[in-house]
Amino acid sequence: MIVRSELEKLGISSSILGFGEVKVRNGISPENREKLKYALEKSGFELLDDQEGKLIEKIKAVCIERIHHSDEEWKNSFPEYLSRRLRQEYSYLANLFYEVKNITIRDFFINHKVERAKELLVYYKLNLTEVALQLNYRNIIHLSNQFRDVTGFTPCHFQEIKDLRSETQQKVRIM
Repeated sequence: MIVRSELEKLGISSSILGFGEVKVRNGISPENREKLKYALEKSGFELLDDQEGKLIEKIKAVCIERIHHSDEEWKNSFPEYLSRRLRQEYSYLANLFYEVKNITIRDFFINHKVERAKELLVYYKLNLTEVALQLNYRNIIHLSNQFRDVTGFTPCHFQEIKDLRSETQQKVRIM
């Protein structure tokens, strides 16, 4: 919606294609390109022109979609899933992603899985077994190890800190 709104403000005729892609119908002037780039950056977006940049954004979108929005059973490994979705060899995607983002797809994916685990623990009040199942971990030990590697805390310690903060905030509100 933000992208569409910014394009409309500049009078740029376009179609939203999905995965963060926009097709501009009648081209875009250099002046409007700079205005659009600035407006999108203010909203936390990035204007990408090249194919490799678009592919990086697609990789990120597939990772996030898979973790946060997919109820589909995880039948294949993520590299197989990503390769199939983007119709590219995983080794090519992995090399490109690392070259541009300076992080591996695997680490990007794990970081987002841990963020999702934190959401599920805090907002949905799921237990570790439920979180592990939902995020396709082999077991809660695997989840706990990755969680600790990313955050520095075990999931249980993370929950204790969250609970302490909640109690402290409630005491402050009461006083």
